[in-house]
Amino acid sequence: MAVLSRSADTSARSRERVSLKKRPRLGESVIKAFLFTSGFISIFTTIGIVIVLLSEAIIFFSTPEVSIVEFFTDTVWAPESGRVGILPLATSTVITSLIAMLIALPIGLSAAIFLSEYASPKARGYLKPILELLAGIPTVVYGFFAVTFMTPLLKSIFGQDTVEFYNMASAGLVMGIMIVPIVASMSEDALSAVPRALREASFGLGATRLETSFRVVVPAAVSGIAAAVIVGISRAFGETMIVALAAGAGPNFIFNPFKAAETMTGHVARISSGDLSFDSLDYTSIFAIGLVLFVMTLTLNMISRWIVRRYREVY
Repeated sequence: MAVLSRSADTSARSRERVSLKKRPRLGESVIKAFLFTSGFISIFTTIGIVIVLLSEAIIFFSTPEVSIVEFFTDTVWAPESGRVGILPLATSTVITSLIAMLIALPIGLSAAIFLSEYASPKARGYLKPILELLAGIPTVVYGFFAVTFMTPLLKSIFGQDTVEFYNMASAGLVMGIMIVPIVASMSEDALSAVPRALREASFGLGATRLETSFRVVVPAAVSGIAAAVIVGISRAFGETMIVALAAGAGPNFIFNPFKAAETMTGHVARISSGDLSFDSLDYTSIFAIGLVLFVMTLTLNMISRWIVRRYREVY
């Protein structure tokens, strides 16, 4: 009995010494503070950009020479003469972006399917970094590539008189090459996230690897692929140096991709590099164009989030 009593007293004292309080961990506190600070800075920066764009755009639209209706409907962009229709800049932006996606989407998706379904782990380890290396090339290099290689190539194919030296097709094609790594990398991640059991079930039913890829894996990863496509379109809308060097340096309301036409980002880059007065219409128009680009990109991101939520597959 005495032994049992001493052992009971020992266990009771040991339970009293054990503290279940949360112990301070300096490393976790520092990491948590860093993450919170990074998120706060990102949100604060976005809010600051929106405030600057809105404040300067309000000044632009409050100018007597500017009409909001004409801004979205007029086909002439000439602020020095009071004509501020954004349609020429918006049209060329959409055309170059569509050309870019016509190149980036099939090539990027095909590369993603190959890396995810056909390539061996060793080959994937070599090929994916090489593909993503394209994303690290400066865009100004892509711009000179469009002028020195793509434009002469288009001239040799379609004729010297058909293709102008500065044209939207050249800029769009090179932008598509630049966007391929984005579409391929994001799509490959989405395809790789599809459970292996779905592939094995398809193989068990007698489907080939090609049928499994296009009828099972791609539909299961459609939300991630759609997000990759929309991110690529947003990247094309925001590209500056390629279109500034290869597309042209003057607003032109035209739908022929072989003609020169200035995009919104190209116009902002060209105008902001000159000597502008801070109270001029040209200066405030930069922020109006930036606000339109921001709204377009925000809309695409919202569509991307809706697609991801709507078609996301949870296994």
